[in-house]
Amino acid sequence: MKANTHNTNSLKSADSISAGPMVENAHLRKTMLSLALPMLLSSLATSIANVGLPTLTQALNASFQDAQWVVLAYLLAITTSAISIGRMGDIINKRLLLKTGIGLFTAASVGCALAPTMGMLIAARVLQGLGAAAMMTLTLALVGEAVSQEKTGRAMGILGTVSAIGTALGPALGGILIAGAGWPAMFLINIPFGLLALFLASRYLPTSQTQTPRPRSGFDPLGMLLLSLTLALYALSMTWGHGTFDARNLALLAAAAIGVGLFVWAEKRAKFPLIQTAILHHSVLRGSLIMSTLVATIMISTLIVGPFYLSRALGLPMQWVGLAMSAGPIVAALSGIPAGYGVDKLGARIMVSSGLVGVVFGSMILAIIPTDLGVLGYVVPICLITAGYAIFQTANNTLVIQSVSADQRGVVSGMLNLSRNLGLITGASVMGAIFAFASASHDIQLAAATDIIRGMRLTYGVTALLATIALGISANQLRNKSNQ
Repeated sequence: MKANTHNTNSLKSADSISAGPMVENAHLRKTMLSLALPMLLSSLATSIANVGLPTLTQALNASFQDAQWVVLAYLLAITTSAISIGRMGDIINKRLLLKTGIGLFTAASVGCALAPTMGMLIAARVLQGLGAAAMMTLTLALVGEAVSQEKTGRAMGILGTVSAIGTALGPALGGILIAGAGWPAMFLINIPFGLLALFLASRYLPTSQTQTPRPRSGFDPLGMLLLSLTLALYALSMTWGHGTFDARNLALLAAAAIGVGLFVWAEKRAKFPLIQTAILHHSVLRGSLIMSTLVATIMISTLIVGPFYLSRALGLPMQWVGLAMSAGPIVAALSGIPAGYGVDKLGARIMVSSGLVGVVFGSMILAIIPTDLGVLGYVVPICLITAGYAIFQTANNTLVIQSVSADQRGVVSGMLNLSRNLGLITGASVMGAIFAFASASHDIQLAAATDIIRGMRLTYGVTALLATIALGISANQLRNKSNQ
């Protein structure tokens, strides 16, 4: 009997040992789903509205210029609020604020679908963007608390993958929903998934280390207001006029510069500053933010140049242009998870440099590629750039989150999102202007094929330079690490 009892206990012990990792992995999968779904929804909402703009102009009796604010209002809300929301997450509770953001995003989606006028739709998109800012910022911040350090890279890779999938899926899904059920469907699709995301976040995400709210004096309302206004002014200066830069843009840019000065002045005098001075002196964070801005500028350049080069220089019909342009996002989506494993095995700094090498070489090839190589000659380097981008993004996010303390991850995640959005906004304006200038045409739609080719080569020459600067920053970080 004793022998049987001993054998039984041994079997139970062995079962417990073998079941432990299985239970842990199952919980990790649920945790990652809780983080990935908000990231997917916020990315999907960024791109799905673009395809609906022509329909919205007819359905709501608005001009195309007014309809473009449906996209711009969402992006402005994310850009202006990311850092403030991240800081609030650090002070109060990241999980609670993420759930609030998901709830706001879902409720605003209902408002978008029911909006009877363009003005009300734009207002609802602002609220949706505020919710999305919390979803994007706090999912990154919660990785450091929900996932062990040795698996952070994989977690960031998964988030990068679902973000790329959401961005790539938006136009196609939006077209299907509008054709089948009308334009409100592209907002109603968020409701069941938003409710699911809210349930998963409540059930599986860990409670933030800051269990109870700190005193209200911990907030910096003046800093939040000044930063939001400054970022809004800068974003408008880069986007107002859609490609033209006149006195209004210059006035907005000057106002943004004044806003920066006022923000710095206020932060030096704040008892609880929105962005602490010590963070700005953090060499890893500073370098990572600069690299993130540069790489985002490069990525928006591919979306500006690609359609014109493929259609005007290579003569592809639009359906083939869309297919060729989809190669990059597909490669980015497929590269995220392997990049995460590479980060966990080799280290974030090495993978940051590896990704940037791909971006540099892809840009250099496009700057000199002969047109007789056709579509393949364009798509292959683009895939090299987007794969490098996916590797860089995963590694850079991991590096930043691992290099700061838990009570700073919210605001730092907001700074990461802000650096990316500023790169996209600035790149769309500046790189678009470079492309138009090199094409020697005030209206790029009227430029000849040879002018388009010249514009493409100069634009990618500039992106190669930007990528080389980013690679230099990364190499310096790698060298400093080896000297420690």
